[in-house]
Amino acid sequence: MTRCDKTGELRWVGPADPLVRPLLDALAAEYELRYGPNDEMNTTAPADFEPPDGGLVLLLDGGAAIAGGGFRRIDAATAEIKRVWTHAAHRRRGHARTVLVELERAAVGAGYRTIRLTTGPRQPEAAGLYLTTGYEPKYDIAADPATLPYLTFEKVLVGAAADAVDPHVTAGD
Repeated sequence: MTRCDKTGELRWVGPADPLVRPLLDALAAEYELRYGPNDEMNTTAPADFEPPDGGLVLLLDGGAAIAGGGFRRIDAATAEIKRVWTHAAHRRRGHARTVLVELERAAVGAGYRTIRLTTGPRQPEAAGLYLTTGYEPKYDIAADPATLPYLTFEKVLVGAAADAVDPHVTAGD
C-alpha cells in the first residue's frame, strides 16, 4: 500500500526492496555506536516481515527512505514491532510516530489485538515515544535503564475490524 500524509509517502515494501537496505545499514551502525559490536540486526529473519503475518513500511521523502519499521507475528493475537527507525538527518519531526501509527493500523488490519516491542536501555528517545503513545512498560520504570538488558512495552490495540486498513492493498488500485 502506498499513501501520502503530511509527513511524506508511506509505502509498504518487502524486506528485499532496495529502499530498505540503507535504513537498516544506518540502524546497524547506530546499534554498534550505542551498544558496541552486537548481532541485533540478525536476530529476526527477513521473511518474518512478509504478509500475511507481518509487514514493513517506509516513510519516503523525495523517493528516499527517511523512516521505517516492521511488525511480525508472535501468536494469533499478538504482533511484535521491530526496527522502528528514523534517519539521523530527519529526527525530531514526528516521523517515528507516523511509522508507529501506521504499523498499529496494519496490525489491527492483520487481526492482531496486542502489540509487544522491546528497545534498548540506551535508546531513551524510543522509550519516550512508546510511553507517550500508550504503550505500557513491562519493566520497573523506577529502575535505572542502564541496569536492564532491554525495555519491554505492550499495547492493546483498539478499533473494529471494519475500521482496519489492509496494509497490503494499494489505495486507488
